[in-house]
Amino acid sequence: MNLILWGIVLLGIYVQQSVSQMVDCFSSFTLSTGKCSGLLGQVKKDDCCLNTNYGYEEADGVCRSCGRPVWSEWTRWGECSVSCTEGVSQRRRSCYGIGDCADPEKLEKVQTKPCVKKDCCPVEGGWSEWEEWQLCSVTCGNGMRKRRRTCSKPIPQCGGSCSGAEEETTNCSTEIICPTHGGWSSWGNWGPCPVTCLYEGRKPEKELRTRTCTNPPPSVLPRGNDCKGSDTDGRPCSGRPFCLVDGNWGAWTGSTPCSVTCGVGQQTQRRMCDSPKPAYGGRQCRGEEQKTGVCIIAVPCPVNGMWTEWSEWSPCRPPSTRKIKCNTREGIRRRERDCVDRKHNESVCEGEIVQHGNCYDISDCDSELTGVLSEWSEWSYCKPYCGRYSEQTRERKCVADISKYRSQDRSIFAGDPYVNCEGLETQIERRQCTNVPECKDEVVILCSELMYIIFC
Repeated sequence: MNLILWGIVLLGIYVQQSVSQMVDCFSSFTLSTGKCSGLLGQVKKDDCCLNTNYGYEEADGVCRSCGRPVWSEWTRWGECSVSCTEGVSQRRRSCYGIGDCADPEKLEKVQTKPCVKKDCCPVEGGWSEWEEWQLCSVTCGNGMRKRRRTCSKPIPQCGGSCSGAEEETTNCSTEIICPTHGGWSSWGNWGPCPVTCLYEGRKPEKELRTRTCTNPPPSVLPRGNDCKGSDTDGRPCSGRPFCLVDGNWGAWTGSTPCSVTCGVGQQTQRRMCDSPKPAYGGRQCRGEEQKTGVCIIAVPCPVNGMWTEWSEWSPCRPPSTRKIKCNTREGIRRRERDCVDRKHNESVCEGEIVQHGNCYDISDCDSELTGVLSEWSEWSYCKPYCGRYSEQTRERKCVADISKYRSQDRSIFAGDPYVNCEGLETQIERRQCTNVPECKDEVVILCSELMYIIFC
């Protein structure tokens, strides 16, 4: 019985995997944002990706690229992890496309570096004693008065402040009666229009409404001011309307040609609100003026060529018959690259396929070269990018002395000479990164703590 049930489960899995996956297909994938735009409709994933510029969304709603795997640009460095003293800032990048992105320089997806937003942290201040109460804000009736204090005992440091109000208010009375000025009541209802219809070309009659100066009425002793403005308001009467004609749709036109010549596109049909047109305030047609459907041109779309990495430099050779090995004369060398992945009659890669450069040949010299310590390298990014054991490193090491050469660019020196590095050991400096965010991934936490135990 158990074997039969397992067979049914396996058969269900096989059938499910064999059904072609349907996705939402988009006409554009933006590498800088990782977003899809231009929804075309729901098609098979393989049909959508006939065009490598397209993108698609599966049931999880995440936008994915149909193109080859490529890294996005680095985001801007984020905010410092603390508002004062030393913290860290992070930036990220994403891999978009079908497959995994190459990372020969091991730059990873997240990079972390130290930052200082402010050298010192705020120190709160203290309030002085309250000043005397000011005069009452009015000369009759009831008003308000206030008093102030200053944040000066002590003065706050490094952007600090005092908590609490700088100003305090209280009620006050002058014990003098104030005059009451008149105020308008609300407008009354609009009166009836004196006519039942409007004639074309004549000035329309008006309907009126009134109000009274009773909210409140002005006082007699002491004398208050009367209300300003008119107690009557008018507006044009509304005319007798013409008969309404509601709009109605005409027939749909034929479909337009497919919007693409390869892969997934769209076709459109239109109709006009003209059977009849709306008139004299009649309703517009309800519904859409056009409708769009998906079309598929089952032809793979062109794919631009892509450069491979440069090959290794060729051996350094003399430009003439003169000897250059272990000499200060310059030689020449070359390296190549290939344009790959060009498909379906698309254009070739732009740029040179061969690159030439100058070089110095210091391979297999008869005598050893003198060694010197290099300059300190730049501080590395904080690694790992999260957790309490994140740190930076830099180093300097023994290198050949090239001071007698015209160029001090070590990248143009070819060969692997013997260098006398006696007493010149590689030096490595480390420093801890502070206020680094905690790791959310248990694997990253485990690896970072293991590295700390092994190397520290």
